[in-house]
Amino acid sequence: MILVTGGAGYIGSHTLLSLADAGYESVTLDNLCYGHREAVLEGHFVQADLADNFALDRLFETFPIEAVIHFAAFCYVGESMEAPEKYFSNNLVNGLNLLNAMLKAGVEKIIFSSSCAVYGDPSVIPIPETHAKSPINPYGLTKHFYEEILSSYETAHGIKHVSLRYFNAAGADPKGRIGESHDPETHLIPLVLQAALGRRSEIEIFGTNYPTSDGTCIRDYIHVCDLAEAHVSALTYLLSGGQSISLNLGTGKGYSVREVFERCQKICQLSIPYRDVGPRPGDPPELVASGDKAREILDWNPRYSVDEIISTAWNWHQNQKF
Repeated sequence: MILVTGGAGYIGSHTLLSLADAGYESVTLDNLCYGHREAVLEGHFVQADLADNFALDRLFETFPIEAVIHFAAFCYVGESMEAPEKYFSNNLVNGLNLLNAMLKAGVEKIIFSSSCAVYGDPSVIPIPETHAKSPINPYGLTKHFYEEILSSYETAHGIKHVSLRYFNAAGADPKGRIGESHDPETHLIPLVLQAALGRRSEIEIFGTNYPTSDGTCIRDYIHVCDLAEAHVSALTYLLSGGQSISLNLGTGKGYSVREVFERCQKICQLSIPYRDVGPRPGDPPELVASGDKAREILDWNPRYSVDEIISTAWNWHQNQKF
């Protein structure tokens, strides 16, 4: 059985579907601080917090867990700039609680939900896994520090890990069962689609003077189902005796904020109100992945184009269930 922390969240809930498709049984641990119980469509569910060591021990005693996929974390860059203590406490201290519970239970394999934020403002595009780690916000620091913690736990205790450094997750289940639903929402595509549906008056484009082709930030958008499948591939890799490793998950192609906005308008066949505003603190100009290593080691290839990402998200938001 696979433990999925944060399985009621956006990427976690899609990964539960991919785990089930691959024949894995799962149990989700989520405190529902940001997650949605309705999004957990597969496996067992336990509502608890990683700060609760007793609940963690009981969970490992109750279920025959052989590996962990760890999503549970706070993930708002702007908030992390304003309240770093919140991020260090939840993402690091609570993450240590999980590792210590794994040690007590004899569970030695973990897939970690990391981030391209570990690279900071990169000097090379596309970014290879060998690029220096220099986070420019506390959120990115927590991901970088936890990767280092995992390495130390492997050296001391033999825990094997795969750290998956995401680029920009987007899109929704093609069958429309689940999708992206954050409160507050900070991601570009759902913000644009909410404005298209009249659920917000306009969207704000943060920064128009970046050193890019049109002055707006460039990001590598990857479909959430492609991410989910990568987690299952990483799990199979570890369970088959694979060694610890860190991998980028991206498509290798970047799109500017303005390009994505225009593609959304085209797919929705609507004119969407927007406003140019100043840049957000902690946002690098360009983040695009070199994903060759994940393709080689996990035999993984992202299947969805950026237009398919937007189309599946548009379908979800028009029929949103939670």
